[in-house]
Amino acid sequence: MFGKNRHVDEPPIPVVPWTDAWEFALTDEERPAAGQRKRAALGVRAFRVAQGSGVQRVNAPCAFFPPQSSAADARRLYEDAEGGRLICSLDEPQDVEGRRHYTVRDERGEAIGTIQRIAPLKHALKPTWRIAQPGHPEIVSSAEWAQGGPREMVQRGAGKLLLGVVQAVADMGAEGGDQPAKSRVLEWKSGDELVLTSEGDLRFLVRAAWLDRRLVFAYALLRTG
Repeated sequence: MFGKNRHVDEPPIPVVPWTDAWEFALTDEERPAAGQRKRAALGVRAFRVAQGSGVQRVNAPCAFFPPQSSAADARRLYEDAEGGRLICSLDEPQDVEGRRHYTVRDERGEAIGTIQRIAPLKHALKPTWRIAQPGHPEIVSSAEWAQGGPREMVQRGAGKLLLGVVQAVADMGAEGGDQPAKSRVLEWKSGDELVLTSEGDLRFLVRAAWLDRRLVFAYALLRTG
């Protein structure tokens, strides 16, 4: 049993293989408030996949943080709550041509891609981020390429459609879990291909089968600390 406050008659929530995760959120909510459950049932903070509906709805974990928090393990994720099977890890950043590069490695220590933090320009308030996966064009968010920024994208209608698509993921955490104060919907493209939708820094919808989920996990780790 991974969570707290679980009803005696409720079965434990199975772990979803991270390779099968298409919609997931970084949250501590295992079961939302529903039926006789007046409050959300919370567990460990993990990447979770929404399954079922109504009183049967659960947020099944697919990637865990290490059970013992330390500086060495701060940027590692595991397949199991005990921290026995590594999914991926992040190297210390390296500055390359004005960008801060974080190499993402698999369980064998092989590099699978990089997360890049680009310092803001004079007219920008926040840094931008890019994801690089070998064999594909760099993945860039609509914070960079959408004319007028993501707010205008939403107002034009494209963003409204995306908001509906990610609603199941957005609901996770709404009953007391990790809910951001303000959501921001972004589209991520590799070349002209839409590969990812994100809401805030906690909720993600993978749109391309080739996109390595571990790179999305790593991006979320860097954004949320």
